[in-house]
Amino acid sequence: MYTLYGIKNCDTVKKARKWLDGNSIAYQFHDFRSDGLDTKLLTRLEASLGWENMLNRRSTSWRQLDDRQKDDLSLDKAIALMLETPTLIKRPVLDTGELMLIGFNLDDYQKLQ
Repeated sequence: MYTLYGIKNCDTVKKARKWLDGNSIAYQFHDFRSDGLDTKLLTRLEASLGWENMLNRRSTSWRQLDDRQKDDLSLDKAIALMLETPTLIKRPVLDTGELMLIGFNLDDYQKLQ
């Protein structure tokens, strides 16, 4: 079974969930806010996706950070920021067990069928 990671009120997560439901693809939803986010999970996601791809620099959360937090980013600093503010993670993340997809791209999701 797939796992879809995100935040339930995110519009892009809603699109992904609607598509998965509409195509009868079984998945478990993991909400970073209500189900939690820890170093172990974030490190596993980062190992597949890379922190540069995961960090959403277009988000409102990113714009609210001060320059000190944004400067001199490294893996450790990015992980700490994402743990502290999960809305900095680009969403959704779909773990199929064989690959991980970040964001909702219809072409990528259609290949799952």
